[in-house]
Amino acid sequence: MWREILNARVAASSKAQVAAELGVSRTAISLIVHDKYPADTRHIAAKVIEIYGRIRCPHLGLEISQAQCREYHSRRPPTSSPRAMKHWRACQNCMQRTMTVDQSSENSGGSKS
Repeated sequence: MWREILNARVAASSKAQVAAELGVSRTAISLIVHDKYPADTRHIAAKVIEIYGRIRCPHLGLEISQAQCREYHSRRPPTSSPRAMKHWRACQNCMQRTMTVDQSSENSGGSKS
């Protein structure tokens, strides 16, 4: 899954742009795209999912990044805004929340892919 996302981003922009967004070298992106990367790809897979992976937020009704989802549900309860508190409460029981947590731990361990 993460490779398809990476390849689509490279096709939509450039290897150099994607490398800059992920904080890795252009060479690493090129090697991964051509399936010749010699090292473990788990750290890059996690970055791809984190930055480019999108999920539908049921509360907002929008697609947001997994990083945004994690930021919303893991922050402290906002006490200064009723709207923010409603959003935070929705996040605490949201099924997407569990998926972002599960997927991030899955990408930090496991097999080379």
